[in-house]
Amino acid sequence: MSVYRNDKPDEVYMSINSILNQTVKPDEVIVVIDGVIPHSLNSMLYNFELKGDIRTIPLAKNGGLGNALRIGVLAAQNEFIARMDSDDIALRDRCEKQLQCFKEDKELSIVGGSISEFIDNPENIVGYRVCPSSDIEIKQFMKSRCGFNHMTVMFKRSEVLKVGNYQDWHYNEDYYLWLRMMQQGCKFFNLKDVLVNVRVGKDMYARRGGREYFKSEAKIQWYMLKNRIVNLPRFLYNVVGRFVIEIMMPNSIRAVVFQKLLRK
Repeated sequence: MSVYRNDKPDEVYMSINSILNQTVKPDEVIVVIDGVIPHSLNSMLYNFELKGDIRTIPLAKNGGLGNALRIGVLAAQNEFIARMDSDDIALRDRCEKQLQCFKEDKELSIVGGSISEFIDNPENIVGYRVCPSSDIEIKQFMKSRCGFNHMTVMFKRSEVLKVGNYQDWHYNEDYYLWLRMMQQGCKFFNLKDVLVNVRVGKDMYARRGGREYFKSEAKIQWYMLKNRIVNLPRFLYNVVGRFVIEIMMPNSIRAVVFQKLLRK
């Protein structure tokens, strides 16, 4: 997990607790502190660390999510790493289900799952995002959209390091990593089960738009075109579609598109 100055202590507290109280408990919980954070957040993390529940890695300056996750992966002592966002809530059997997948198929590199999305209260679920399950389906889906819910993934550390680890790619650190793993022949799988309850709202939809977000998305599409993951017609279709949704649409309309067309 990575935290930064805008994270709310109560949300981070809930997120960390959801991982500490798994049916299969983690050997370690690493929290990368991405730059200077408020005293209230720092104090809460210190209390967790004092009890031996987490290990923090403070960074002097905010370097972005990709950089923070890169450092977290390097610091991890285990082969299996579960990714977690700082404001989401993992279901209690999330890790148990994912570890069982790796036990049943030794060739898997990543196991993700579905998410439920809530506003304000975890009971107020407003939607679901279900990704394709099989390796073939995920890799086909990756040609148009990211095939994993990032906050749900568990992956093999060695496989991630083999392709160069997380790298700084604002908004698309995960997509870029999965594409590189796909190019190396890594095997993917998604559980249909909901693994994480994700906090959404107007801020989330705002982050899914704007010129900087579009530039990041278009750059990913260009990477896929250059590496022959997609052809020119698919590239143009993807870029034009993103331009309409991310640049031309106001947040209110974008929210409707996400909830009605891109979610269950």
